[in-house]
Order: sequence, then C-alpha cells, then structure tokens
Amino acid sequence: MEGEHCQTRIIKIDPQNVDESLLVPPAEVLREGGVVAFPTETVYGLGASIFQPRAVRRVFAVKGRPADNPLIVHIAEKEWLDELTPSCPPAAWRAVEVFWPGPLTIVVPRSAQVPPLVTAGLDKVGIRMPSHPVALALIRLAGVPVAAPSANTSGRPSPTVAAHVAEDLAGKIDWIVDGGPCQVGLESTVVDFTTPRPLILRPGAITAEMLTEVTGVEVGMAPGLSSPAEPPPSPGMKYVHYAPQGEMFLFEGPEERVHLELAKRIEEALAGGKRVGLLLTAEMAARLQVPEEVVVMTLSSRKNPEEAGTRLYGCLREFDRLGVEIILAEGYPRIGRGIALMNRMEKAARHHIRLESDEE
Repeated sequence: MEGEHCQTRIIKIDPQNVDESLLVPPAEVLREGGVVAFPTETVYGLGASIFQPRAVRRVFAVKGRPADNPLIVHIAEKEWLDELTPSCPPAAWRAVEVFWPGPLTIVVPRSAQVPPLVTAGLDKVGIRMPSHPVALALIRLAGVPVAAPSANTSGRPSPTVAAHVAEDLAGKIDWIVDGGPCQVGLESTVVDFTTPRPLILRPGAITAEMLTEVTGVEVGMAPGLSSPAEPPPSPGMKYVHYAPQGEMFLFEGPEERVHLELAKRIEEALAGGKRVGLLLTAEMAARLQVPEEVVVMTLSSRKNPEEAGTRLYGCLREFDRLGVEIILAEGYPRIGRGIALMNRMEKAARHHIRLESDEE
C-alpha cells in the first residue's frame, strides 16, 4: 500500500439503498491503514484512519498537500466527539444538534487521541459528521475517526463525482467508493468555536445567519491569516485551491458593466488565438452574443447560488478536459450561500476584476 503506484479498486454503491456488505472490504482497508476515497454530501473525501500515521502521511503525499494544512476528522456518531475533544463549547453543541449530520465542521480543542500530524501541530481540531449515507456507513463500519481532505490533487478543483477522483488519484490510493454525485458541491462550513466569538474560517452551505440563529451567539467571519508563516487553522485558508488549468478571470459588479467587459475580453482573447471558455449565470448566458468557437458553461440563475455550487467544480474540470486556456467567469451576489460560492470562485481565479457602476 505504501508504494507510489498501487491497484485502485472501485466499487459503486447506491446511496438510496446502501448495501453495507459491499462496504466491508474498503472499511477494513481504512481501519488497517489504507487510503480510501468516498463520497460526502459536499465533495469526495480522501480518508485515512487518524490512528494510522503512515496512512495519514500517505494522504498528504498522494495529494501533494503541504504538511501545515490541517485535515478535517470525519465521524459517524455524535458520541465520538467525546474521544476527540476534552471540551465542546455549548454553542458548538447547539450547532451540532441542528446541523449534524451535514456540511458543518466545528473547530474545538484537540484531545490527546488526535495526533498532531492530523491537525498540523495545532491544539485544535476540525470535526464533522457528513450526511451522505455511504460516508456514514463506511466510517461506522471502519469504526475509527477518518481524517479526510478532498480527494483531488492539491490545487485542482475538488471532486464532486467519482470520475474526478479517478482522474487525479487512480493508481495512488487503495479504494474509490462511488456513491454518485455530491449534493452540495462545495466544501463544508468551518467554524472555530475556540475563540471568544465563533468565527467562520471557511464559508459553506451553513451560513453565519443560520449559525447565529441556532447558537444564540453572533457568528462572525475570520479575517484570514495574519502571517504567511502561520499554520492555517482550517483547510482552504492559505494555499491555492480549486484552480483550473486555464487562466481564470472573475468579473464582479453591475450586470451591465460585466456584460460589456465580457464582450470585450472575449474579442481580445480570440484575437490572441486563445481557446476561450465562459462561466456564466443563466441570465448572462441568455443575453451575451458569443461566437461559436467559445465554450459556454452555465452555472445557474443568479438567484440560485446553491445550484451553482453543485456545478462549479465539474464545470472547471470540463474546461480542463476541453483545453480551454482563458476562462471568463461572472460573479454572483454575495448573499447567503453566494458568499461560499464566491469564496471558491475567487480562489480558483488568477485575476479578480471588480467593476464599478457607471454612476459612481
């Protein structure tokens, strides 16, 4: 299992009717020190038992992930928290009671049971209980907490179907459990409950407003890292993430200004002999006049960032497959789940252009 290349076995599981007998072999491999990719409701995860340090190191190695980027620990029962943290703040418990299982990661003090290798040496740990029935069954059968980042090469768009995992990691890991497409499509919300005021380290489907209402405590947004040398308290805060191979430009501003800018940039890129792709809202796709040679991907209506989130990474990978060199992307309103969507789009883009209203 430790070599650079291995035989990756793939098994397909119906998430609507989980046959747990099929999950016994990958669960045993996971428990005994193997590395297994599996579906969650957010993205596919690349799992290793937290009690198997060689397996955890292998996760870092096959992804090409920096060792100072902490891993999130996935559990199958809320009671497992007792083993992983000496104290779970009341606000965190209230959030867990409402949002678990689901796309919420809580950051709490780390117990001695959690190896520093998993947390990049930090004295706190991110923990979540996924809602995907295949993930829950696999972790429960393995009987161990599972450290799992997204199952892709570091820096690339996260995988939302098993085929994305195979593109990046086939021949490098032991199992891929195919449980169909991920329903949410963006990584979990990560909230640090060790601070005086809970802070969102990575936005996701569970918004600050939702958390504030449930916990009774105002939940804020973390400002980011104060130093480039500082270990990030959450995945997704420090390094390049979600990036396609093509050069991506993200345009944000009034619709009319974005429309004009896109038209101009398309013309310039085509004149430069580039293969051009557009990543648009349905509204913009309906009004923008586009030459036939341009690849157009529509995410969703501007009013539906949830749907856009489920499609984003798949569209970015499709641009890669088609050899698109320049991606011109339209931003979404930063409201509700649009905040998480824009967080991922900003990290995927090499250039972020904010356009002002003509009236200003």
